[in-house]
Amino acid sequence: MTPLRKVVIVGGGTAGWMAAALLSKLTRQKAGQKNGQAYERGLEIELVESEDIGTIGVGEATIPAIKRFNHLLELDENDFIRATQATFKLGIEFTDWGHVGNSYIHGFGKIGQDLGWLRMHQYWLKMRGTGQVSDVFADYSINTAAAYENRFMRARDDMKASPFNDIAYAYHFDAGLYARYLRTYAEKLGVKRTEGRIVRVNQRSTDGFIESVRLESGAVVPGDLFIDCSGMRALLIEETLGSGFEDWSHWLPCDRAIAVPCGFRPAQAISRTGSDAPARLPNAELASGLTPYTRSIARPAGWQWRIPLQHRIGNGHVFSSRFMSEDEATAILMANLDGDALAEPRVIRFKTGKRRKVWQKNVVAVGLASGFMEPLESTSIQMVQSALLRIVALFPDMSFAQTQIDAYNTQSDFEYTRIRDFLIAHYKVTTRDDTAMWRFCRDMDVPETLRARLDLWRRAGRYFKDADELFADESWIQVLIGQGLVPDSYDPFVDLRPDEEAVKYLNDIKTVIAKCVAVMPAHADYIEATCKA
Repeated sequence: MTPLRKVVIVGGGTAGWMAAALLSKLTRQKAGQKNGQAYERGLEIELVESEDIGTIGVGEATIPAIKRFNHLLELDENDFIRATQATFKLGIEFTDWGHVGNSYIHGFGKIGQDLGWLRMHQYWLKMRGTGQVSDVFADYSINTAAAYENRFMRARDDMKASPFNDIAYAYHFDAGLYARYLRTYAEKLGVKRTEGRIVRVNQRSTDGFIESVRLESGAVVPGDLFIDCSGMRALLIEETLGSGFEDWSHWLPCDRAIAVPCGFRPAQAISRTGSDAPARLPNAELASGLTPYTRSIARPAGWQWRIPLQHRIGNGHVFSSRFMSEDEATAILMANLDGDALAEPRVIRFKTGKRRKVWQKNVVAVGLASGFMEPLESTSIQMVQSALLRIVALFPDMSFAQTQIDAYNTQSDFEYTRIRDFLIAHYKVTTRDDTAMWRFCRDMDVPETLRARLDLWRRAGRYFKDADELFADESWIQVLIGQGLVPDSYDPFVDLRPDEEAVKYLNDIKTVIAKCVAVMPAHADYIEATCKA
C-alpha cells in the first residue's frame, strides 16, 4: 500500500473549504525528529480557486447533521455563529403546498414519544377529530411548537435530564462567511491556497488519471487525488472525464432561481392565514424577524425561500421556466420581500439530477459538481458533508482500488435517489389545480420507489426508513400529513389499548411540550444573550 502524498481541491466556496478543513483536521500530524532530521508527517493539501469565478451560495439553511461536521472540526459553536451571522433553525415551514391556505412545519427531531412499539402518529390518526385531543399535529413536536412561538434555547449543563436535551436544531448562516471561516481554519492547519484560473487539465496517457492542472499564470499544480468542487461546471468530473449526467427534471421541473438578500422591516409582523394554519400564531410584534425556521412559500410556478440571518434575510424564488418567465419570477420575489433589497437579484440556472459516476479514476466530485438538488429541504451543505465523510471512510491509496470507488458511487446513488424521492413527494402530494405547474406536478408519474412508499402510507400510516437514508420517519410523516395525505386507516394494534389511555397519552405529550416551550426565551433574545455577532 502506497499512501497518497497530495490532495488537490479544485474550487473554493463552501464545498471546497469544507473539504480542506475536514481533511486537514483529520490528517494533520505534528512535526518531529527522526535520525536528527526534522520532518513533518501528514497529507499535503492544496486548494486552487479563482476570485474571478463566483460561487452560487444559495445554501444558507442547514439540517442538524451540520453539528456533527462542526464537532469533528472542534469548532466553538458560539464563535462559529458569530462569524457566520447565524441564527438557529428548528425546521421548515411550508405554506400553500398541499393547497392554497395550507401551512405546516417540518420540524427536526422526534414527534412526541412512542407508546409500546407504535409511533405516536398512529394513535393520533385514530383519535383526531373526536374532540378529545388536538387536531393540530404540530402540537406533538417540541420543535414545531417552539417554532410557532418563535422560541429557542439550547440545553444547559445543569439540565442534563431535561427534554431540552432532545431538541434538534440546525442553523441559518451566510455560506460565504462560512467558507471564509473554514478557509482561515484550514490555512492554520497547513492547507495551501493557490489563486488562479485553471486553463488545462493534464491526464496520464496510460489510464486517463489526472496528473495536474495548469493555471493561466503558467503554474502547474500536481496531485494524487483531485476533489472537484468547481460547481456546476464540473471541470474535472464532467468536462475532463465525461462522467455523464442523470436528468431528473421530469420529476422536479424547477430549473431557475432568483436570489436576493434584503434587510429587516421594523416591527414587522409574520402573517399566517388559511384554514390549516395553527391557531397559535407567531408573535405578531416580532421586531427582528429572526424566526427559528426557514420559510418555503409555494408560488404559481415554484416556491420562495426566506432564511433569516442576524444581519439580513436571504430570499429566493425557485421556479420552472416552462411555466414562468424570469421577469415574472423576479417581480414576484421582489414584491414579497420583508425589507429593502440589499443587492440586485441574481439568476441561477440549473438542472436537477446527478453525475452518473461521482467518483471516477482519481477524481471525486463534491457539491454542485456532483449534481444539483433544489434547496427545498436544505440538503446542499449536508450533501457536501456526507460526500466528504464517505471520502474519509473510503480514503484511497495510490492503487485507487475499483472496489472502493464502486462502493462510494453506490452509496452516493442511494443518498441522491432517496433525497430525490423526498423532494418529489412535496410536489406530488398536492390537490392544487390553480396553475399549470401544480396540475403537472399533481398528475405526474413518480419513481417506483416513491410510489410504493406513498401506497404503503395511504393504507395505514406506515413508513419505514431504508438503511442510512437521510430523512427519517418523522420527516416523511410530517410532510405527508402536513400536505393533506392522511392515511385511510391506522395500525390495528392501536385498538389493543383503551381509547382513554390513548387520549391521556396524547394530551400528556401536548402538555409537556407546551410547558417546555413556555419557559424558552424568544429566539431573538436568546441570540442577543448568547451569540450575537
